[in-house]
Amino acid sequence: MKAEFTSNLVTGNKTIDEQHKELISKINDLLDAVETSQGQATAMRMLNFLNDYVVYHFEAEENLQKEVGYPGLADHQKQHESLKQTVADLTEMLTEEEGASPAFVEQLNKKVVEWLYKHIEGYDRSVAEYIYLAENPDRY
Repeated sequence: MKAEFTSNLVTGNKTIDEQHKELISKINDLLDAVETSQGQATAMRMLNFLNDYVVYHFEAEENLQKEVGYPGLADHQKQHESLKQTVADLTEMLTEEEGASPAFVEQLNKKVVEWLYKHIEGYDRSVAEYIYLAENPDRY
């Protein structure tokens, strides 16, 4: 199953939306590597690149939240730590299994793709709405 950036994932913040599209692209690159049996080294390289991009993206989101004084920052950071741990767990799983198993693909879809959709639709949209209302106080 490929991840898709659909209209329900649009936050309205151009930078964050572009980063979400890139994040989904990185997830799909990993899924492609696994599904076409490109080998453990390729899958590990894709997973490491995904991890690096997750860290980069989360830092950008958290910095934006700090700039605007978003009151839910601490909870949002906990959510981010959860996904970072999941990616670390997947890295360990890929190493221990000496390649991508069906269980690895299932965990990737369940714990990364599904998590990302829920996170964007809930947490990230809340941040975008907060920013929009702060910038447009007459819209209350």
